[in-house]
Amino acid sequence: MNSFVKFQKFLVTILIIALGFYGGYYFGKRGFLFEIRKNPPEVKITNQYPSRENVDFSLFWEVWGMLDNMYLERPIDHQKMVYGAISGMVAALDDPYTTFLQPKINKAMTEALNGNYQGIGAELVLKDTQLTVVTPLDGSPAKAAGVKAGDKILAINGEVTHGLSVEEAVLKIRGDAGTKVTLKLQSGSEEAKDVEITRGIITVSSVKWEDKGDGVAYVRVSRFGGETDKDWNKAVDEINTQMKELDSIIVDVRGNPGGYLQAAIYLAGEFYRNDVVVYQEDPAGTQLPYTTNRVGAFNKVPGIFVLIDEGSASASEILAGALKEKRDAVLVGKKSFGKGTIQDAKDFKDGSGVHITIAKWLTPNKTWVHKVGIKPDVEVEITKEDIEKEHDSQLEKAIELAKKI
Repeated sequence: MNSFVKFQKFLVTILIIALGFYGGYYFGKRGFLFEIRKNPPEVKITNQYPSRENVDFSLFWEVWGMLDNMYLERPIDHQKMVYGAISGMVAALDDPYTTFLQPKINKAMTEALNGNYQGIGAELVLKDTQLTVVTPLDGSPAKAAGVKAGDKILAINGEVTHGLSVEEAVLKIRGDAGTKVTLKLQSGSEEAKDVEITRGIITVSSVKWEDKGDGVAYVRVSRFGGETDKDWNKAVDEINTQMKELDSIIVDVRGNPGGYLQAAIYLAGEFYRNDVVVYQEDPAGTQLPYTTNRVGAFNKVPGIFVLIDEGSASASEILAGALKEKRDAVLVGKKSFGKGTIQDAKDFKDGSGVHITIAKWLTPNKTWVHKVGIKPDVEVEITKEDIEKEHDSQLEKAIELAKKI
């Protein structure tokens, strides 16, 4: 009996070793948790969600083994290799909005969305494989240095950006307040030039407002982050208590790169109730409507105007599209960026995270603005002279129209 028990234990041990060695053959397309243990280095990979198809990972493990056994520089950073493998896998989807974020980058992105971090204050994206500024944030060192929406970043501190991911670029651009970074920027067809920017502490309130007189309230929304609903409520309360007359609202989402979908829905609920703000369309084509569900303070205000430009993206476009189609809002400025997809964000125990494109979003009239953008009703260009004189002709036009209500 004892011999049989020993044989069983031996057999189980052999099976465990065999499964560990050949497990790579049975990995699915998603749901893998990567864990590195050192002394000795060990890679543990668990598939939480079985794939519908078999994927041959033998080449992956063959190359992994060759690097582990043959690579010259020691010690090998296995954690870095795992992160690199995941990043490459995600990048192979060729979607700039589906990204793997290493811990430092994930933390930086979260801080930026919540409006408190150290850096230059600019939202970046890969546009046609070129690192591009979506927008410089209000009050940021980037904006003070003259960085504009649409600027191409050709180099960071002399290092060419071709081949860099947005995440890699962020790591190179971010840094402690007071330190400097040099970007080679190209605006449109102009000659590229080096711009030195001193990093700062970026703390931006997501909502600000001003009384423009004659019953016109101007509300600036710089992002749709974790504090936006609270900041919005504060602004709305102040408008209602401080303005004796309210005939028109100007909502400014220029240079607003977006953020949380629910924040855009919340703000739309201030202007109309019990109706669609946005549709979410999944890969199967099923469309799920998101509607307003609260009594808004501005649902009877007759004049609604929305300022948009090339830096208005994602949640900004959701709000602009909803107000245009449901409240006949007049859009003023330039055509918006054109980001019509929704990402699901997942954080992991090690601090890393992944953003995965899971759906399209459509306007209430079921228009998909992806890579197309939303055209303004009244197009107004910001000229070089406007910039030099710090004159805002787009806002001026919106105020002019609003005062006619």
